[in-house]
Amino acid sequence: MVNGLVMIREISLEKLAELFAYQPKAPLLFSSGLFLFLFIGFLMMYLSLRKHTLARLVYVTAFSLYFYYKSSGIWFVLLLFTATTDFLIGKRLSYTASVVVRKWLVIASLCVNLGMLCYFKYANFLLNLFAQLGHEIGHLTGNAALQGLTYTPVDIFLPVGISFFTFQSLSYVIDIYRRQIEPVNRWTDYLFYVSFFPQLVAGPIVRARDFLPQIHREPVVSREQFGEGFYLILCGLFKKAVISDYISLNFVDRVFDAPLLYTGVENLLGVYGYALQIYCDFSGYSDMAIGIALLLGFRFTVNFDSPYQSATITEFWRRWHISLSSWLRDYLYISLGGNRKGKGRTYVNLFITMLLGGLWHGASLRFMFWGAWHGVALGVHKFVVGRFGSFKRQGGEMTPFRRGLGMFVTFHAVCFGWIFFRADTLQSAGEIIRQIVTDFHPEIFLPFVVGYKGVFFLMVLGYVFHLMPKRSERYMQRIVTRSPLFVQAILLVIVIFIVIQIKSAGVQPFIYFQF
Repeated sequence: MVNGLVMIREISLEKLAELFAYQPKAPLLFSSGLFLFLFIGFLMMYLSLRKHTLARLVYVTAFSLYFYYKSSGIWFVLLLFTATTDFLIGKRLSYTASVVVRKWLVIASLCVNLGMLCYFKYANFLLNLFAQLGHEIGHLTGNAALQGLTYTPVDIFLPVGISFFTFQSLSYVIDIYRRQIEPVNRWTDYLFYVSFFPQLVAGPIVRARDFLPQIHREPVVSREQFGEGFYLILCGLFKKAVISDYISLNFVDRVFDAPLLYTGVENLLGVYGYALQIYCDFSGYSDMAIGIALLLGFRFTVNFDSPYQSATITEFWRRWHISLSSWLRDYLYISLGGNRKGKGRTYVNLFITMLLGGLWHGASLRFMFWGAWHGVALGVHKFVVGRFGSFKRQGGEMTPFRRGLGMFVTFHAVCFGWIFFRADTLQSAGEIIRQIVTDFHPEIFLPFVVGYKGVFFLMVLGYVFHLMPKRSERYMQRIVTRSPLFVQAILLVIVIFIVIQIKSAGVQPFIYFQF
């Protein structure tokens, strides 16, 4: 009996230790059972602190740092470092009148934030690029020392979500510099803003001007707000853990890993599958982040607005990853001059913005190609609309036929870019395109449907839901929002049951964790 109690105690202590230990292969995900368990406990304490502002902020910040620690280990100190430096820079900006000093303070923030990004994300890529460039110059000049120049990549850990919280912190400093907001008075308030766990590791990129006014309000969650948050969490969980993970593991990954083993029609369906996978994965995370924030009394702006319903590439970027596209517009495109310096400069600014947007996603030539492709596409659309007025009717309305044709062309232009975004190498991307063009074999389609019933069903379901009119989506949300609590609980149990039935053995992190 005593031995049994000792064993139970040892097992309990071991499980407790695992709860507080960083496990690289098991990050804390919104879609995991562990997060559900922790969040319920967190929420109970949070509600008891809703009238105690400082205690509530400290409590949420501590949980947020724990959440980030479970994703990136000791590197949570980077988050503290970023929050501290930009808080101090923001305070100094608020009482500095000198234009020169103010500019140097912004440059200091840029050096801190972009310096961290360059080291953790781009150091190996840039050094390898310089080595290859030196090697080529050596061949052209006959310099033996340069010809033998090589670079061996160093194992550099990439902290999860570093691209998101650095951009978020940068926007705070730039907005103070532009005198659009006032800095916060307390470091705890700023750390709360930067580390708020729902959006910490994969966005959306929340602006200080939208978020900071909410932190000192008493969090009151109405019946409507609770229902909306619950609906978004259900949708996000279903998108990520059911549609995205299933079609990825059972079809999409196989095609992109070995495109030459599949016919052109299977490669094309693999591209369509990835377009749906990345949308469901990332918008699913955003839905859950926005839903969790709503349950805590905070409202984020929409991050995805049915992007594959877009009839132009410009419209697509108004609907896809809205927090990033608007960030690039406000802090990069406009800073470069926007459309204020002539048509030629406008096209150049668009291209540079999208090229750097591609590089933001990853240190690879294929991401740069993806960004350049969208930069060219945006420039072409801007030129066509400006040159041929018939492409845009008065009021911006399109005829149903033209809108349908525009959606078809835009979707396939986006899918072409996704090939380079997902493929491991440019060579692999070329193989996929070559298979589609030269080895299509449409007769394989029916055998594919028979052999991949589950994948095909979820792809059709995903696109049908995505292409639904807004009024249908709002109707579904109202039904869930107004349902009794026990009905909502049943819906949650059903979704969790479906997730458990089709989940894989391994953890499937969100795609944007790598960015």
